Amino acid sequence: MAEASSGTMKEFSPAEMMKQAEKYAKYKASKPTSTTISLAMTAGVFIGLAFVFYLTVTTGNSGSWGLTRVAGGLAFSLGLIFVVICGGELFTSTVLSSIARANRQITTGKMFSTWAKVYFGNFLGAMLLLGLVTMGGLYQLDHGQWGLNALNVAQHKLHHTWSQAFALGILCNLLVCLAVWMTFCSDNMLTKSFLMMMPVALFVSTGFEHSVANMFMVPFGITIAHNAPDAFWTGVGVAQSQYSDLNISNFIFHNLIPVTLGNIVGGAVLVGLSYWNIFTRPHLADKEVGATLTSVFDTAPRSNKEMLMNQDKLTIRDHMSTAFPSLSPELSIDHALDILLAENVSGAPVVTKDGRLVGFFSEHDALVDLWCSDYMPEAERKVQDLMRRELQTVSPTDSILDLAEYMCIDKNVLYPVSDSGIATSFNTASLPERARNALVNRPHTYPVMEEETIVGVITRHDIVKAMRATYGTQLSVIAHNDEARETA
Repeated sequence: MAEASSGTMKEFSPAEMMKQAEKYAKYKASKPTSTTISLAMTAGVFIGLAFVFYLTVTTGNSGSWGLTRVAGGLAFSLGLIFVVICGGELFTSTVLSSIARANRQITTGKMFSTWAKVYFGNFLGAMLLLGLVTMGGLYQLDHGQWGLNALNVAQHKLHHTWSQAFALGILCNLLVCLAVWMTFCSDNMLTKSFLMMMPVALFVSTGFEHSVANMFMVPFGITIAHNAPDAFWTGVGVAQSQYSDLNISNFIFHNLIPVTLGNIVGGAVLVGLSYWNIFTRPHLADKEVGATLTSVFDTAPRSNKEMLMNQDKLTIRDHMSTAFPSLSPELSIDHALDILLAENVSGAPVVTKDGRLVGFFSEHDALVDLWCSDYMPEAERKVQDLMRRELQTVSPTDSILDLAEYMCIDKNVLYPVSDSGIATSFNTASLPERARNALVNRPHTYPVMEEETIVGVITRHDIVKAMRATYGTQLSVIAHNDEARETA
């Protein structure tokens, strides 16, 4: 991931965007059911509101056909902007969770269940907005021309052949997911918003089919066709019978089913799995699981610590644990937890049969999985499904002092300055105060690597034990406790 100094935007290359997409895909399937459905409802409302905006922009516009539709498409892009910026679960982007399935981070059942929850929530949100728009009588705007526009748009969607609707669904979600994919190139919200506008304007203006938008648009047309008063039909000069084909059966079988299947192909396959095949699959081709190993220290110990390190033999080799439990990637989660509990450790490296370090599994990973699954974990879960693959490693020759500092001190927080040396924040607290209060999110256990072989592990407890002598002669805790009891 590209790093930037505090106060600057982060920009990512296509390969780094793939890493962002993998996190995005896994996150889609990690939320509790109630949260997923609630966020999906908000997305259904957002997309419905975008169609309301589209109808307003395109109603009564006597300008160029193409420009009018482009204007409507730009208006509709507000829906996807709402979803991305405000938070929402949209079915057409949730199908990108196919990436997490390809990475074996979730099961096929988990992927399909996530899709189903989001699809259902989107439908509920669309129906909620439909009720509000109908109660508000918006179809009577512009002397009924707004409602007539809605009727014509809804009816047009039912006149595709099955293959046409399927193809238009593919093209639509190809563009929607590309719009979402482009947001992975930046962490700036304004940039994300602008990036999404043109792909959405393209699919809307050209008439591609979006299943969630249709959940609102076609039922809205059906509602007008069957419930509008006679005064409405008289005002627009159109017979109600002209829209008799607007019904639920036609909507489901001639539009919703083929469009939904097309959306899945366009997003899950043409965007998600295609990019996965380009950027991720080559790295997994020669191994079942893999890890990204990053050395914590790339340089030798600093000169002001060399004397103490050499004097007290404070190198990692002197204090690492060479007898440590390891786990297999194929091990079940229950078996792995039993090993951790029996060995009285909080985590262990994951090693393949040929001795390759491919991950690290901890009690924390299991607890997070329990929360994400509403405390009903999937029985077939394996260590490789939950383990962390991006690992920070150390060398046996690294300094204990350097590792201790790395674990508990974040100098970017203590000395907040930009690359040009300008302070980015101000704090009146003393340096020791800032150091004690700073929260540092770094591992407490590190694999020790010699070339490509894991030769041990070192924990925070090992480091404290190694540095205990710096506080003076070690005391007998048991004797001290006995003396305290006798005094009492």
